[in-house]
Amino acid sequence: MNLKKLKWMLMLLCAFVFAGMTSACGIQSEVTIGTQTYTETKILAEMYKALIEDRTKLSVDIIPDLASSSLVINAMKRNDVQMATLYTGEIFNNHFPISGSKDREEVLKEAQTGFQKYYDFTWMKPLGFENTYAFTVRKDLAESKGYAKISDVKKDMAGMKLGVDTTWLERSTDGYPAFSKTYGIKFGQVFPMEISLVYSAVAQKQVDIVLAYSTDSRLKAYNLQTLKDDQQFFPPYDASPVLRSDLLKKHPEIEDAIAPLVGHLDADTMISLNYQVDIEKKSEREVAIAYLKQQGLLKS
Repeated sequence: MNLKKLKWMLMLLCAFVFAGMTSACGIQSEVTIGTQTYTETKILAEMYKALIEDRTKLSVDIIPDLASSSLVINAMKRNDVQMATLYTGEIFNNHFPISGSKDREEVLKEAQTGFQKYYDFTWMKPLGFENTYAFTVRKDLAESKGYAKISDVKKDMAGMKLGVDTTWLERSTDGYPAFSKTYGIKFGQVFPMEISLVYSAVAQKQVDIVLAYSTDSRLKAYNLQTLKDDQQFFPPYDASPVLRSDLLKKHPEIEDAIAPLVGHLDADTMISLNYQVDIEKKSEREVAIAYLKQQGLLKS
């Protein structure tokens, strides 16, 4: 079998699998939520599902592990998926013209207006946390050196070892060269590595500082502290529920059902929820339901 034929068969298989996930014997739920591959989007989807089914008469399905936010957006465009969690920094991925501002409120406004105009999606207010790149150190080092923000490490940069995602080093506009120019920081040694390895590397003192994700469960597992991006170098990535506008017009009760989550999930809460799934090996649904019950958000 030649490579071209194999690729075609794999694409066909993926199409059948996706179709099968969105429909069972031709019967679809009234709302289908898509998630990316990472844990927090799956937990949030379970929260949306539980709240919608608890507070409305609608039934909800979840399609997990869509490979990227772009794939989620395309699935929403096709109406295979009607709802998802997206992050405001998504606007920097060339979906429509933007100003380029990194101001948090401006980026949110551009996400809301742009996705409404070009995709007919309703971008709700943020849930209360963002998942973005964050420079990270061990908590004991932060306490002994007084590190709270990125600028604080400048005085020690020459003797520090940085562990960082390989691809970030090579990006011209928002990678290491641009970061160094913005902060005036150039670390003594730089060690490229897979993003999944940076957490254990800094915890085991193989490096002093790493570039991590701000709501990753391993921040808690390895007792790490993120540093404030005081020069606002990284774009904001505030998590928000996003829905097809035609779904909300037909079922405005959905917005009311999930409204209790908006503005009430901070980064520490999300790290803790992710930790329960990633480290304690609980299911996303178990963690979501337990949180909603703890908060008194489920009526039944």
